Amino acid sequence: MPDYVPSPRQWVRDQVELYERSGGTEGTTLRDTGLPVIVVTHAGNKTGAIRKTPLMRVKDGAKYVLVGSMGGAPTHPVWVYNLRANPAVEIRDHTAVQAMRVREVDDETERARLWKLAVAAFPPYEEYQAKTTRRIPVFIAEPRG
Repeated sequence: MPDYVPSPRQWVRDQVELYERSGGTEGTTLRDTGLPVIVVTHAGNKTGAIRKTPLMRVKDGAKYVLVGSMGGAPTHPVWVYNLRANPAVEIRDHTAVQAMRVREVDDETERARLWKLAVAAFPPYEEYQAKTTRRIPVFIAEPRG
């Protein structure tokens, strides 16, 4: 089993550590926003190391919508490349932990519907897309089975 390598970002390390240490009863909202987050556990695309990333909680029924916004930065977050290379993930949503498989959403109709769900859950996504020239990737995570 590969080793877990914590994020180089302190706030990410702190959020993941609190979320997991509490069994999903604490650290379930993004910093001071009060908005719900999930923790996505995935494998690094170069090292294979285990990575854990808190992302906004956007649900589509039993599925999760994962948005690679990185605050509208000019480059994708590293986890986007990890999911493209290794679609098997685990999602912790409060106390529930579920094995899932992700796929990047390419279909325009599906993407537009999921983007609306994402913006409804976290309105700044719209602003992030406006401030970058890259197209923010959208993934759907479905239960493995």
